[in-house]
Amino acid sequence: MSPSVGVVIPTRGDRPEQLRTATRAVLTQDYPGRISLAIVVDGGDPAAVAEQVADVAAQRNGTGVHHRVLVLPNVLSAGLPGARNTGIAACHTELIAFCDDDDVWLPGKLAAQARAIEDGAEFVSCGIEVEYGRRRVPRLAGTDTVTVADLVRSRMMMVHSSTFLFRRGALWVDESAPAGQNEDWDLALRAAKRHPIANVDRPLVRIRWGNSHYVAGWADRIAGLEWMLARHPELAVDPRGAARVYGQLAFHHAALGRRREAGRWALRTFASRIGEPRAPIALAVAAGLISARAVLALLHDRGHGI
Repeated sequence: MSPSVGVVIPTRGDRPEQLRTATRAVLTQDYPGRISLAIVVDGGDPAAVAEQVADVAAQRNGTGVHHRVLVLPNVLSAGLPGARNTGIAACHTELIAFCDDDDVWLPGKLAAQARAIEDGAEFVSCGIEVEYGRRRVPRLAGTDTVTVADLVRSRMMMVHSSTFLFRRGALWVDESAPAGQNEDWDLALRAAKRHPIANVDRPLVRIRWGNSHYVAGWADRIAGLEWMLARHPELAVDPRGAARVYGQLAFHHAALGRRREAGRWALRTFASRIGEPRAPIALAVAAGLISARAVLALLHDRGHGI
């Protein structure tokens, strides 16, 4: 018998069509096991959200399996980590999966990842396609196994929270993440430290950029990176990984107009890896040659982030 899966979708309830699309994509997966969907309302009205998805929640896939849909408030810390942990606690299932309310699981996602679990994996990710405006760009890891070294050397943005499937009880989201920043990267690193992450390397989740409720300001992004450096000291050991993080810090400080701090982190970036491109980009932003928002728009159009 296929393992039961609890799927956690955090939402604020103010974009019903996207939530309905995400809900439908989960419930219509061609998966023979039981699915318990927990829609966790973070700061909105659970009754209103339940009404938004009522007709979608009644849908079934072709297997005839009865799926359970819960709509409940976030009863833990406000924000994404608390909402996800609220959902995990509400799902009495063998496996847990995440999906953001603006993302979409593609057909075959759950079945392919569940096979990896049945083969012995504890935590599974998959490839994605990034949707930004009218463009869709596939992002693949190029490997069927993701290790700690991979996640230190590169953030591996394709190892995205909406791809996560893992055994319930193994891991919880850390609610101390500043403004919820990097909680998914932290979770993936902690999972990889237990066992290598199995990865189904084809695009099985559509990630819609530009819609997230939880996009943080520059100061919160800085705090989130400093939190990661404190929690995972190995990030400062690998020259390529360290340069990437230092370059991001330089960029975020530049976006805030902190030219001195941007320059200091840019120097640390060059000291770690002279070819890291984030440092000159940060210096260009600090000098006023281009805005931070313009840089992000150019990168997002190509399916990349800073």
